[in-house]
Amino acid sequence: MRILVTGGAGFIGSHFCEFLLEEGHEVICLDNMVSGTDSNMEDFFYHEDFTFHEHDVTEYIHVHGYLDWVLHLASLASPVFYRDYPIKTLKVGALGTHKTLGLAKAKDAKYLFASTSEVYGDPEVHPQPEEYRGNVNPVGPRSCYDESKRYGEAVTMSYHRKHGIDTRIPRIFNTFGTRMRDDDGRVIPTFIVQALNGDDLTVHGDGSQTRSFCYIDDMVEGLWKLMNSEVNEPVNLGNPEEVTILELAEKIIDLTGSGSGITHEPLPEEDPERRKPDISKAKETLEWKPEIELEDGLEKTIRFFAK
Repeated sequence: MRILVTGGAGFIGSHFCEFLLEEGHEVICLDNMVSGTDSNMEDFFYHEDFTFHEHDVTEYIHVHGYLDWVLHLASLASPVFYRDYPIKTLKVGALGTHKTLGLAKAKDAKYLFASTSEVYGDPEVHPQPEEYRGNVNPVGPRSCYDESKRYGEAVTMSYHRKHGIDTRIPRIFNTFGTRMRDDDGRVIPTFIVQALNGDDLTVHGDGSQTRSFCYIDDMVEGLWKLMNSEVNEPVNLGNPEEVTILELAEKIIDLTGSGSGITHEPLPEEDPERRKPDISKAKETLEWKPEIELEDGLEKTIRFFAK
């Protein structure tokens, strides 16, 4: 297949580009390099079936020839980046999704929009099934990211219903692994870098808030199985194994052999208390569930950052 991937120089995007190349497909990558990096692509940049274009998906997109798939993975998913670029984050979810959908329509291609667990906001239902409509503040500090994804889902499904585009919408829960940035701002790279440097790990609040972390290899497999399914509506992809942030900090200190301590800081505004996917739909329709244990994934990620 001939596949366009937006955000292909980013964390999840680069892993998926590499996977698609290994499966024998041609990959055209677009990235504006705001949060993506050249180093993420170094293992496959010169692959004969890979092409990279530095381009902002909120601008007009032209691709020569046919496309089988358009995968819209571009997004500023890190709190650090969407805090610094709130308008750009909204434009990627709105204009970028609109333009990539238009491209898919013009090329008669299938379309995947990478959504997020953030569409559930600070959930009042736990774990979160796809039917849950969320608890999101449309004007809060996280709204630029949350609402960009909620709008992206809405316009994707509108193109599916109105124009018959064959759509896929993964709702991606917390994912981690190699190629994350050390200045990403998300909890796992932050804790690992602090531990490797011998600094105290900064836990927000008392650390009782929970997350569910999925290793990148499992996420890539889930995305691939979703592409090969016939499910047009949103599907949760994530690891339902729930862990408190304090437990995560203690585990990373242990795995790195660090002498770091733990300090506590105030919780960020509207930080969700709990986050855990209900993946019943993925198990049933995709025959997918995560296989990599948290500790195994952390060990691989620690080795990456230790370099």
